[in-house]
Amino acid sequence: MEVLSPRTLGEALQMKAERPEAVPIQGGTDVMVDLNFDRGRPPLLLNLNEVAELRGWSRQNGTLWLGAGLTYSEAMQPPLSELLPALAEASRTVGGPQIRNRGTIGGNLGTASPAGDAIPPLLVGGTDVKLVSVRGERVVPLQGFLVGPKRNVLAEDELIAGVSLPASDSRETFMKVGPRNAMVISVVSLALRVDGELRAAFGSAGPVPKLVRAELGEVDSFPDQVAAAASPIDDVRGTATYRRHALRVLTKRALERCLL
Repeated sequence: MEVLSPRTLGEALQMKAERPEAVPIQGGTDVMVDLNFDRGRPPLLLNLNEVAELRGWSRQNGTLWLGAGLTYSEAMQPPLSELLPALAEASRTVGGPQIRNRGTIGGNLGTASPAGDAIPPLLVGGTDVKLVSVRGERVVPLQGFLVGPKRNVLAEDELIAGVSLPASDSRETFMKVGPRNAMVISVVSLALRVDGELRAAFGSAGPVPKLVRAELGEVDSFPDQVAAAASPIDDVRGTATYRRHALRVLTKRALERCLL
């Protein structure tokens, strides 16, 4: 298997344009699983670990920028964890320390799994995704970026540069149901933010994580609204009925946590 290792974002975009079949890899926590279980065997990997422009985060003019290479471990550390507490809480539930040290926000978005733990916290934050190629760049709302199970709007020559979202001191939290507290794919997950309105986003309860919004006066009915917006399935991790019930319970608990 051939591996390309650009040193700059410009080099990476040129390589992706010339070899669109190249599969980006940084943390490798999804790609390597597919390789190890022989579920996917791409002819070419695009190693993004040396591309410094994709790493880190910044705050400017009331906007937070998270590079695609930001790791879960970095999202758990202050001051970013204080600015985005729901994302920090979600990051703590991802795998073990090794996975959190390697797994990235950009990788979670690129995989576009309905169970992606970073996605619900980013959805409630009003996140935009920046996509780049040799043709230029475009910004897509996260809601529009995800189009189906493990499907997104990335063109074959594009890479995820990172995401931006408004900085806020709103109350927010993340909760997840699974057979144990970490190192497990969620049966269902929920992020909630209260900032003049109610915003909840859930994972593992539909083909894509989904955002639900309501007025503050709808607190009592909001858990039922969130459950009604879901379209879960029965699978080996849980039934559709259980997932809807769990969403109601998680929403009630999240509201109590954020409104106290």
